[in-house]
Amino acid sequence: MVTKVEGLAAFSDLVGQHLGYSQYVKVTQEQVNLFADATGDHQWIHTDPERAAKGPFGQTIAHGYFTLSLIPVLMGQVVNVTGVTMGVNYGANKVRFPSPVPVGSEIRAGASVASVEKFEGGIQVAMDVTIEVRDAVKPSCVAQVVFRYYG
Repeated sequence: MVTKVEGLAAFSDLVGQHLGYSQYVKVTQEQVNLFADATGDHQWIHTDPERAAKGPFGQTIAHGYFTLSLIPVLMGQVVNVTGVTMGVNYGANKVRFPSPVPVGSEIRAGASVASVEKFEGGIQVAMDVTIEVRDAVKPSCVAQVVFRYYG
């Protein structure tokens, strides 16, 4: 279920609240290979299934930054912001990758609002986001991401 936020002022009421979860999405080898091509990071643990099968995870895993890069699209399933002129990704305050994302696994994002700060023309919203692999014990990515919304 998507949390609907109407206008800038509505975010203030959400500080400390969990907004929900995205749907699970499958991470494919093709996606990981395309990310490797885009970034130049072709480390075998990500792109060579045969070699990775003999490695520490028993298969290829997604890049940590690939996992992080999925947050904006997954957040679209968690929160729907209307009544603003624009929203932008502003950065991250903290990012950790406690557990790998095996290629072929399904991941989802959960989020809560950590803080809201006004600035001239809009608000800055810090959200605590967790990326989870289905049935995994630990999260794969824990990040506090920052969005700016303009009114």
